Amino acid sequence: MKRHLTIMSAAAAVVIAMTVSGCGGSAEAGAGGAAGGATEVKELRYQGWANTVTLPELAQDLGYFGDVKLNWVGNTISGPQDIQSAATGQTDFGGAFAGAVVKLVEAGAPVKAVINYYGEDEKTFNGFYVKEDSPIRTARDFIGKKIAVNTLGAHADAVINTYLQKNGLSAGEIKQVQLVVVPPNDTEEAIRRGQVDAGSLGSILQDKAIANGGLRSVFSDAELFGTFAGGPYVLRTDFIAKNPNTTRTFTTGVAKAIEWERTTPREEVIARFTKILQERGRNENPAALQYWKSVGVPAKGEIKDEDFTRWGKWLKDTGIVKGELDPKKIYTNEFNGLVNP
Repeated sequence: MKRHLTIMSAAAAVVIAMTVSGCGGSAEAGAGGAAGGATEVKELRYQGWANTVTLPELAQDLGYFGDVKLNWVGNTISGPQDIQSAATGQTDFGGAFAGAVVKLVEAGAPVKAVINYYGEDEKTFNGFYVKEDSPIRTARDFIGKKIAVNTLGAHADAVINTYLQKNGLSAGEIKQVQLVVVPPNDTEEAIRRGQVDAGSLGSILQDKAIANGGLRSVFSDAELFGTFAGGPYVLRTDFIAKNPNTTRTFTTGVAKAIEWERTTPREEVIARFTKILQERGRNENPAALQYWKSVGVPAKGEIKDEDFTRWGKWLKDTGIVKGELDPKKIYTNEFNGLVNP
């Protein structure tokens, strides 16, 4: 598909950037951390999401990171961009759709997935919405239409293609479905104004759009796959080797945050999110936090082979994977203290 050419070029650019930069950054400060006894990195640079409290941010607020601190360097709206930043040493960790992680690893990026950070269940999922009076009701109705997604080559892209394939559309017909990149915060408005025919909405933005009325869902990823993990956080392999204790603190802290969200009453979770958002001073609006429903991530963030093989056909069809997919080279649960005490 033509729309994937840019994504593959971006992956190649990551490899070039890593060669030039040597994957430097804060990982260098921990040189010898695994074997030489030098002090490990205690500050992790990362990108956040506007008006959202991420699992690492929650983990830090709950005290699960101990003496490891987060250093926010800005926001992102793209998982692939987030993990590319981690791969090139601009940040120390990043998270993205599992298929985007496979693409980065296949391109030669020295990163390893350590814990799942988002997923879908019956309460939290990504739906594909149209205006109430839209003629789009089946997969075939998407032919020739525009669908808003937050980025190409990621979760929504893979879900849409899988949905169309499962509903009998040919490769030629699928090519006629145009994916348009729209920032998540602007997707609802783009649908309502008719700038796109449909759009991917998830989590808080989805619930807010539903509450505003006038939109309906055509399908969702949870309807296609049931409960599943969507994507993991990755760290560079050199960072992991030099900072194994920090890696374990980070990974286990995120796992604890997942379980905290799962077991804490909804009202308390929202109240905690609101406090964090207001105290960090990024000029954000906490109003949408009221729509939070569940963490979505399968128990403890444990990564499994099927988190990657689920997208095997899409990965091969788009040329991301040439031969057999080997999930074991992509992830490890070694540093997740709730899975591997």
